[in-house]
Amino acid sequence: MRENIHPSVFKVKVEHRAKALGQQPKLIWFTGLSGSGKSTLANATEDALYRMGYHTYLLDGDNVRTGLNKDLTFSDKDRVENIRRIGEVANLMLDAGLIVISAFISPFVSDRDMIKELVGEENFLEIYLNCPLSICEERDVKGLYKKARQGLIKDLTGIGSPYEPPLAPFVVVNTAEEKMEDAVARLVQKINKKIKI
Repeated sequence: MRENIHPSVFKVKVEHRAKALGQQPKLIWFTGLSGSGKSTLANATEDALYRMGYHTYLLDGDNVRTGLNKDLTFSDKDRVENIRRIGEVANLMLDAGLIVISAFISPFVSDRDMIKELVGEENFLEIYLNCPLSICEERDVKGLYKKARQGLIKDLTGIGSPYEPPLAPFVVVNTAEEKMEDAVARLVQKINKKIKI
């Protein structure tokens, strides 16, 4: 069937859209354990970039799983497919010239490398939210760790399934120590150098 697929070649290219929007499209990928602050920090970072005049879009784990990926479970196979689909959507948004911000546990280095290869290494800014499991469990904003400790959730990242930290992230944020406003200011300063035309 694939031999019958012939993608169209369009006249308007990503460089035209980037010039029209006045920005370099990038994928800003927040990764870390549940409770490390990914959604909070990604949301605050998007807000700061938007206020600076950038055209952004935020993809968040729970939001994507209520729509596009609602048919997927949390099995290892479906977790990989979850990240793959997100990468494909992000890639389309980059082609549209947007700054895409994503917040996903994305626990495996191989999955994040897959996204990096898909969008291009130069377009992938990996933000690692480094937070001890004990602090994430204290926060337990969604009650997931409690359920995992009770045996109600199997394969929760950090408890029944591993988390592989990034090997060379663009930025590391120690969310147990750094104030959010300081982290946002630091992130925006570094990101701005990559997206400014």
